[in-house]
Amino acid sequence: MPVISTNTHRPPSWLPNGHYQSIYPALFRTINPSYQRERLTTPDDDFLDIDWSFSKKNKTTDKKETVNLPTSLPPLVILSHGLEGSSTRQYVTGMVKFLTTNGFDCLAWNYRSCSGEINRQLRFYHSGETTDLEFVIQYALAKGYTEINLMGFSLGGNVTLKYVGENGANINPAIKKAVAFSVPMDLLACSRNIEKPENKIYLWRFLKSLKPKVAAKAQQYPEHFDLKKWKSIKTFWDFDHVYTGPLHGFEGADDYYQKSSSKGFIHAAAIPTLIVNAINDPLVPYQSLPADVIANMPNVWLELTQSGGHCGFRPDTFSHKDAYWSEVRALTFLTEA
Repeated sequence: MPVISTNTHRPPSWLPNGHYQSIYPALFRTINPSYQRERLTTPDDDFLDIDWSFSKKNKTTDKKETVNLPTSLPPLVILSHGLEGSSTRQYVTGMVKFLTTNGFDCLAWNYRSCSGEINRQLRFYHSGETTDLEFVIQYALAKGYTEINLMGFSLGGNVTLKYVGENGANINPAIKKAVAFSVPMDLLACSRNIEKPENKIYLWRFLKSLKPKVAAKAQQYPEHFDLKKWKSIKTFWDFDHVYTGPLHGFEGADDYYQKSSSKGFIHAAAIPTLIVNAINDPLVPYQSLPADVIANMPNVWLELTQSGGHCGFRPDTFSHKDAYWSEVRALTFLTEA
């Protein structure tokens, strides 16, 4: 059956639960892939900063703003990061390093406002926003890539799965596979889950990151952003109801969650797709995943590991130098027939 419960990930004994397994890599793992940054201008006159990293078979020393690629291109993986993350987060950089070592080119893109500079337009990014991903994919196709795989982490996993479902059988034939880790496929359930007392540290951290962006937007667009409303923000639901929803055309948080959750789109996925979530993920309750839908899909696999936390998956024993279990699992899926 496509829904699999597996114990193939075994964490170190000194990372005894999902919180430790989530937090340790975020704080103590440092991976520095060789990135070449390129700034793309979007159709609405905003910008996206994307970071290229090339396989050993496809090295380039081009340092210009426009990256020029060799004529013979290996498969490409487009990586989408999590909420308030970036292309420099360890779960992205670790994956990029491992994949480029094993014959893939990688394009890790940063959402609007996530590359270290506030974006120009009124809107930010959100969990269901797929037009920027489509723009990045089209740019990669124009570069000459004929084999593209999509990969997302946490919020980026939801964006990836929603994109795959939205396009269904009409997805570009160059897009071969999709992989998603630690995915909040039910946004309402995950928003409420992070309100639990044991998860407040994550809630506080995310809101602390979002507040300066709201303040910056209030300076850019004072008629659209009322900073006084921030006093009412205590939860993700509050933030999404006051800011994310109205800013991006939704009636409020519940409307945003209902229309953006990938669980409502995954049934239409037409390419081989792997979804990996840990049962002990503190942010995504595994019961919220649409296992009943996926169980009837021949080309989508939901793999539930007993451990791993949220975008963690540090192994007890390294099978490939310093590669994490998730990185090895992704490579296996991308290279199998």
